[in-house]
Amino acid sequence: MKDLLLIALYAALGAGGAGLLGWAAVRLVRRRSLALSLFCVAAVTVLAVTSGTFVVAQAMFLSRHDLGVVITVLGMASVVSLAIAALLGRQVVSGSRALTEAARTVGSDTGFSAPEHPLGLELAQLSAELAATSARLAESRARAQALDTSRRELIAWISHDLRTPLAGLRAMAEALEDGVAEHPEQYLHRMRTEVERLTGMVDDLFELSRIQAGALSLSLSRVSVYDLVDDALAGAHPLARQRGVRLEGRQVAAEPVEVDAGEITRVLGNLLVNAIRSTPEDGVVAVSARREEDAVVLSVADGCGGIPEQDLTRVFETGWRGSSARTPRPADPGGARERGEGGAGLGLAIVRGIVEAHAGQARVRNIAGGCCFEIVLPAARA
Repeated sequence: MKDLLLIALYAALGAGGAGLLGWAAVRLVRRRSLALSLFCVAAVTVLAVTSGTFVVAQAMFLSRHDLGVVITVLGMASVVSLAIAALLGRQVVSGSRALTEAARTVGSDTGFSAPEHPLGLELAQLSAELAATSARLAESRARAQALDTSRRELIAWISHDLRTPLAGLRAMAEALEDGVAEHPEQYLHRMRTEVERLTGMVDDLFELSRIQAGALSLSLSRVSVYDLVDDALAGAHPLARQRGVRLEGRQVAAEPVEVDAGEITRVLGNLLVNAIRSTPEDGVVAVSARREEDAVVLSVADGCGGIPEQDLTRVFETGWRGSSARTPRPADPGGARERGEGGAGLGLAIVRGIVEAHAGQARVRNIAGGCCFEIVLPAARA
């Protein structure tokens, strides 16, 4: 037993000394290529085994012939092991280089192209993460491009919508100043109308900027959707009477929701105004509310004639105007310019922003003779 412990001690001393030298060597090459690092690790392992065996063989007082045999076996085994380690290291490095080439495609227009070379588990996992990162970058780029497009459209529409009333105000002011206005009171009334319109556009821009900056502050309270719909219908009734459109509240369930009543009333008001402006005279705009599992769905249906399928995904984008399918009747002065939106294509963007701030969802679908806008809000807890 004592001899076995002594042999184990000799083996540990020999392997330990080789291991310390190898550890220093590995630290020196840790910033070099992966193949060299792997070769050093294999060399340290082989050297540790060889050193331990050699020390034990000498301690056992073998004959010179037997010691030579042991040394020969250890030498050949070490050479073969190191050769195999170098070959395997080259395979690992080959996979790493293939992955490096593939990593250059991350974020490109074509997307990440995974290497065809078979990879080890760790490199395969890294390849999967690079593919996921590339997909996220592509999504972010698409969102940024869509946002940039919508901003350019918004700037163009805002410039157009501001230029028209400003030019009218300037002409009317010059007419009043020169004393050529036959009915000054009509000019003053028209100027006040244009100023109110400009004020509304500025208010919408301010509201949208707060929403996009995440600065929208909500004062949540438990209310019934019946009360929200009733307030929105009361606010939209004068416009509906003026346009000859009938408002209806169909199957409005008294479901409780925890929302900012003022903001949701504004959402419904925007949807109702859009629907009324887009519905022909003698048409019907219907509001309903229903419970769906853990959510409450408020719907506003109109008679606008429908929205083209290619526009349904863009309805809630900032600056969207839509196509002629949702253009109000020609008798509506200025209607073709607003086209169911808040003058600059902001109304529905504000709707989506407010609803999403409530952890809800805004959506739209075509129905017979028109379209139906829906806002989905989480139901209040019992």
